[in-house]
Amino acid sequence: MSEKPSFPFSKQELTPQVEMLEVKRRKGEFVIGIPKEIHFQEKRVCLTPDAVGALVAQGHKFVIESGAGNGANYSDSDYSEAGARISYSVKEAFACQIILKVEPPTIAEITYINPQSILFSALQLKTQHKSYFEALAKKRVTAIAFDFIQDKHGVFTVVKCMSEIAGQASILIAAELLSNANKGNGLLLGNINGVPPAEIVIIGAGTVGEFAVRSAIGLGANVKVFDNSLTKLRSLQERLGQRIYTSTIQPKTLLKALMRCDVAIGAVRGKSRSPIYVTETMTEQMKDGAVIVDVSIDRGGCFETSEVTNHKNPTITKHGVIHYGVPNIPSRYSRTASVSLSNIFTPYLLNIAEEGGFENAARYDKSLQKGMYFYRGILTHKSVADWFGLPYRDINLLFL
Repeated sequence: MSEKPSFPFSKQELTPQVEMLEVKRRKGEFVIGIPKEIHFQEKRVCLTPDAVGALVAQGHKFVIESGAGNGANYSDSDYSEAGARISYSVKEAFACQIILKVEPPTIAEITYINPQSILFSALQLKTQHKSYFEALAKKRVTAIAFDFIQDKHGVFTVVKCMSEIAGQASILIAAELLSNANKGNGLLLGNINGVPPAEIVIIGAGTVGEFAVRSAIGLGANVKVFDNSLTKLRSLQERLGQRIYTSTIQPKTLLKALMRCDVAIGAVRGKSRSPIYVTETMTEQMKDGAVIVDVSIDRGGCFETSEVTNHKNPTITKHGVIHYGVPNIPSRYSRTASVSLSNIFTPYLLNIAEEGGFENAARYDKSLQKGMYFYRGILTHKSVADWFGLPYRDINLLFL
């Protein structure tokens, strides 16, 4: 008796099956809040009306506190026409899924934030207290400091952008202070036929220094740049495409340059505090009516005689030298600074939506990970932890 032939496949397996296609990741739609800045003389805003309109077109919703854009000359109606809802309640703006701020929120503002919200703002680590981080931890907030965000080339995107503005603005500010209208010595910062050009000393060859040099050269001034990094000085020459006077910071050489200059720009940051390169004795030997713009003042300043001032009363005079020590120079040009911030934030928000949520985006976007210092109330940034003696966890372990 012959056996029935055996088949390797069952009837069900031989039946044509429905092809399963990959399911497209669902785009996220968020409610984004932009509160009004209350920090002293802060006029910037994170998103322009055009950026809000582009994000609204992608399905997002906005709650913007009334007056949030006034400092940058954007009205409530500009944002309303872009599709945002204008709120007269600060609590409502902070009650959104994603909150965008320029300055870090105060302790009082943190109480308005809903648990597990996402906060984008500056951190300004050196000005914070332990209580700030404790308040964020209680709310289980995910917080990203835009002054920590680095791109794939290691560039601090927002910091560089604001430094470019501060560098260029430092020369424009000095030009204003030299005029008779501001009780200066009546010198035009530039080069007129038959008149010797203005002499400018710039201490620091980083981003601020580079853009100060570009502005000064554009006006026709003579520029001397001092920095202790030969690599930075060499790189500056290459980017400018022309030869300028450069030197390492030797006290005698720097003093000679300061005695002859009309304007001195401080553009040195340092790791914790800006090093003081110009002593009070050196300032005493500068010309009467000369101008010092210490852009480094937010880190203590690199001129010993510098003091923190504000946009309303921006200058003091010591030893006959006009000192400008406003720490938040980009806020003076709030419209330009706001457009720059908006250009940075908009792609991040679009990417977060495209990836289906913040966690999906942050899992693969290293720049977001570097900017993140809280993840659901857990401190994830080593620098913050070391500064305040707090425990922290590696973000890569939390994403597993």
